[in-house]
Amino acid sequence: MTFEKIFDTFDWEEVKQSIYSKTSSDLELALRKKGKRTLEDFKALISPAASDYLEEMAQLSHSITQKRFGKTLQMYIPLYLSNECQNICMYCGFSFDNKIARRTLNDEEILREVAVIKSMGYDHVLLVTGEANKTVGVSYLANAVQLIRPHFSNISMEVQPLEQEEYKTLISLGVYSVLVYQETYNRDSYAAYHIKGKKSNFLYRLDTPERLGRAGAHKIGLGVLIGLDDWRTDSFFSAIHLDYLEKIFWQTKYSISFPRLRPHISPASPGIIPDPAPKERGENSLMTDKELTQLICAYRIFNEEVELSLSTRESPAFRDNIIKLGITSVSAGSKTNPGGYASAPESLEQFEIHDERSPQQIASMIRAKGYEAVWKDWDSSLTPGQHAL
Repeated sequence: MTFEKIFDTFDWEEVKQSIYSKTSSDLELALRKKGKRTLEDFKALISPAASDYLEEMAQLSHSITQKRFGKTLQMYIPLYLSNECQNICMYCGFSFDNKIARRTLNDEEILREVAVIKSMGYDHVLLVTGEANKTVGVSYLANAVQLIRPHFSNISMEVQPLEQEEYKTLISLGVYSVLVYQETYNRDSYAAYHIKGKKSNFLYRLDTPERLGRAGAHKIGLGVLIGLDDWRTDSFFSAIHLDYLEKIFWQTKYSISFPRLRPHISPASPGIIPDPAPKERGENSLMTDKELTQLICAYRIFNEEVELSLSTRESPAFRDNIIKLGITSVSAGSKTNPGGYASAPESLEQFEIHDERSPQQIASMIRAKGYEAVWKDWDSSLTPGQHAL
């Protein structure tokens, strides 16, 4: 059995209808349940019926998170190595058809970026590139990891999907976790947004987390790009994916991220600039802050172990208020352009960030709320429930 076979047993429209038909009784049963919630419970938790129970969901999510993760928040920062990309994706500033200045950092520039990031206090870095196999393939990534490894305790990666053996190579060099977002689980929408390039292969991307699991990844990050299609239905398919992976690769850790579409600058095409007023069921529009709060709480109630991450795509006010309700990691001081910290601050951003506060300001906010900022990922050598401080 593979996830593709499980995925094929679900029909998008039937799942969507099932979510929207959930009632307050379904939601109350999900909230009162003792023990692990089911996927049907998750449907209720992300349904419109749950909007009247947000306060109760928030309190339960807060209690579960504090019991499992304590009063700590992990801090991480992305390091963009390249904006080279061979894919045409309608929503991305790095899309191949955008006539922008392309840049890939060399060794000296990488180390210059590392020095700035280390000066901020970080010990956990997320390496990010576009998807260009000839420019930023495995050999480039392996070299970058070896350059960076002496400076960080934990290295994460968000790059093009790779083969199992390629992941094994990078993991052996020190990569701790890999993030790979399906973007949307709706095949038709996926095809419409991903016009050309390797990323247009829906099933290859769908299989990527399994290749990671077989390669022995310590942690796998999942998620969808919220706004490409109905967020409730997409999130349910992401939950199915998580549930499957946890059963097959039970020794691996997992995280969920919640990237909402953000405007990006492009001389050739404005891409998708989301309508700030969500449409009736969220298609091709950003969800509201209330809905994102609901989704975060739903994931925590559904899965007490999964790590939940929130980036600088979100506003300062929202991030300040959400961290107690289920989030376990946040980025701060982020740049979404290669060389953005030191080497080429003028290079094109992949998307606009929303929270521009410094890491120190975010850490101060976290302390003011009675929490502690952790500047590296959880130590894999520690027993469950213990964290590296």
